Amino acid sequence: MSDPAPQHRLVRATDVSGLPVVTIDGGEDIAEIRDIVYDGASHRLIGFTLNKRGWFRGTLKQRLEADSVHAIGPDAVMVATEADLTESGAAPPALEGDAETYDVIGTRVLAADGTELGSISEVVLSTARDPEAVGYEVATDDGTVFVPISAELALSDDNLLLPASATDFIHNDLAGFGAAVMPFRSGLTDEEETP
Repeated sequence: MSDPAPQHRLVRATDVSGLPVVTIDGGEDIAEIRDIVYDGASHRLIGFTLNKRGWFRGTLKQRLEADSVHAIGPDAVMVATEADLTESGAAPPALEGDAETYDVIGTRVLAADGTELGSISEVVLSTARDPEAVGYEVATDDGTVFVPISAELALSDDNLLLPASATDFIHNDLAGFGAAVMPFRSGLTDEEETP
């Protein structure tokens, strides 16, 4: 019997912190998510740093690469086996903290016409199989809005320029954004495949 595909849903990256990491093969609780490692320059989820579980809590030396995550559920992050954790020193440099990554929190977001929308307050993740960063939560003067991530985003100094193609997909609630972001990303894939 094949594994059913995990349901797609969107969450703020900070909602993943503190979730247990559980193996699918034996249901073992092997770690806890400590920090989300995200590269703002490439708009890419790199992986997670981990804490130990149980009585002797503390920082784990192992890391969890985003590519090794089976799915992120509401109550746990699932991996196939404990072997999916990467030993310290063997993980990608960005996951070890040795590479230069760009922290996007607090970055100003500008529309293509130069209008300032606000500043990034959260990274939004898709939790289906192969979790990835799909958007940003932007704090505005009137509350929050959600904007999609695309390869067309331009990041310079303290500003993120949102392309004109993304402005139709801005939403002020996570549920509405979730319904819009997949068609937006699908449109980007179609454009990439067109010669």
